[in-house]
Amino acid sequence: MTYAIIGSGAIGTALARQFARTNTPVLIANSRGPASLASLAQALGSAVRPVALWDALQAETIILAVPFSAVEQVAAETADWSGRVVIDATNAINFTDFSPADLGGRLSSDIVAAALPGAAIVKAFNTLPAAILAEEPGSDAGKRTIFHASNNSQASAVAAALIATLGYAPINLGRIDEGGRLQQFGGALMVHSLIKQA
Repeated sequence: MTYAIIGSGAIGTALARQFARTNTPVLIANSRGPASLASLAQALGSAVRPVALWDALQAETIILAVPFSAVEQVAAETADWSGRVVIDATNAINFTDFSPADLGGRLSSDIVAAALPGAAIVKAFNTLPAAILAEEPGSDAGKRTIFHASNNSQASAVAAALIATLGYAPINLGRIDEGGRLQQFGGALMVHSLIKQA
């Protein structure tokens, strides 16, 4: 399985640290090009490799860690997303008052799915603040949990395996119209940092 992180902001960088910590190879890309990620890669080590956006989009599993407003820009890079699992770590936020963006009643992950035709979408990695996401996920007390939801059972299994590889405890919330609704910005599970006891 090949992995890529699209986005090098707070969430993308936090996740890159977890890939590095577990020595799990991952590509990372942003809109500014691989040279802008050289210092991050140098700090994290050889498991994290900066590449051009197009190269990152060839990975089998892609973590979308860009601002929600940038999803269309990423989507425009390729017309066919078939065969890819896309983990949607975005949050649809109105930054003027830090409230949930008005999506006309639609779920944010449904909008992401519409923008990425053919991709199997999983909602995950978006409910925790980046500072917590970047912390060591396991301790003697147990493992920090990561929620995930998808309409595709195979994609959900891929996401759960990655979550476990990175040291977290996956919690499957079912379909996006159920569990994904709880996860999106403003939902009931936002900012809940739970530990699964050992």
